[in-house]
Amino acid sequence: MKYKDLSIFSGNPAFSSMLHVGHPNIGNRQRFLELMNDMLDRRWFSNDGPYVKEFEKKIAEYLGVKHCIAMCNGTIALEIVIRALELKGEVIVPSFTFIATAHALQWQEITPVFCDIDPGTHHIDPKMVEKMITPRTTGILGVHIWGRPCDVEALSDLAQKHKLKLLFDAAHAFGCSYNGRMIGNFGSAEVFSFHATKFFNTMEGGAVVTNDDDLARKMRLMKNFGFAGYDNVIYIGTNGKMNEASAAMGLTNIESIEEIITINQRNYECYRKHLTGIPGINLLRYAGREKHNYQYITIEIDEAEAGLSRDGLQQVLWAENILARRYFYPGCHGMEPYKSFFPHAGMLLPETESKASSTLCLPTGTAVGTNEISVICEIIKLIIDNADLIRERIRNQE
Repeated sequence: MKYKDLSIFSGNPAFSSMLHVGHPNIGNRQRFLELMNDMLDRRWFSNDGPYVKEFEKKIAEYLGVKHCIAMCNGTIALEIVIRALELKGEVIVPSFTFIATAHALQWQEITPVFCDIDPGTHHIDPKMVEKMITPRTTGILGVHIWGRPCDVEALSDLAQKHKLKLLFDAAHAFGCSYNGRMIGNFGSAEVFSFHATKFFNTMEGGAVVTNDDDLARKMRLMKNFGFAGYDNVIYIGTNGKMNEASAAMGLTNIESIEEIITINQRNYECYRKHLTGIPGINLLRYAGREKHNYQYITIEIDEAEAGLSRDGLQQVLWAENILARRYFYPGCHGMEPYKSFFPHAGMLLPETESKASSTLCLPTGTAVGTNEISVICEIIKLIIDNADLIRERIRNQE
């Protein structure tokens, strides 16, 4: 498919000049360069340097948790906490998540048992979780997506009832809360991603946070080859350490985090205003009673009302240089090796399949302003108004 051939608005200068929008957030550049120069002067680039230690302290304080263990990325962080919790056999997890959530289990020969989601929240459905517990189940891995918390209380009750370990993939939920407590305080541990695509980033990085002293001590050993002092290896481990440059970016961005969240919220409110009333376009809302990072602008497309599928809408947006993303298509169960392992999993995941085929995320972040958002929304409205023409063009190119 040649996306540019689907452009129907390129004659309009306001549309033809649109750039690919959505870039990594950067805090105070001068502050970051100062930290980098200091790092270069000290020539301490890795191995738990002062920036990593300061970063861990500030993240723990921000979240109100006892321990933050900074890692080189969120995937390694997931793998280490899964191993530290001694999970095995089967772990129940949503399929409606980024593939790293499932891979972190399968990499360690733990079977991810895919559970369906609540269509209203897009989170793992606790009622379905209980139905999937077997004698081989050792844990539940919940995922907070879109910066909105999953049903922590219900999952905690299930884990306690069935004597299962509970942890959370909180890659989307840094800076968010559940019942007034910051995400990071629930389950045995919670895992954050600080990848460049996240609203709060360390360029590349992640962390596990926990209030469990023994678990934290174990993970600190595991992320550094099992070293407990010079030439003293006391445990099996790997290399999961965050470097000083990444920590410097994190220290820079934590100083600007409230400003970034304010911009994200401004963008969300702008989208909400301009998308209201467009047939078949439903914006996922954020509940005002909790803290949110407003990182994701997520819409569901009702094809019957819009007259166009989610994929059709995405194709035209790409033709107009608007990089809207499908999430989480086609679901982990639709990717290898899980597609081959569980070829009929989709029969048990109707809500997951429905959302994976109708959900789209729109550009936001500090690189996107209200003027760009109003144009993006105008384009979406024009696309829906011209749905018949769009469908015909797509058919002609297939």
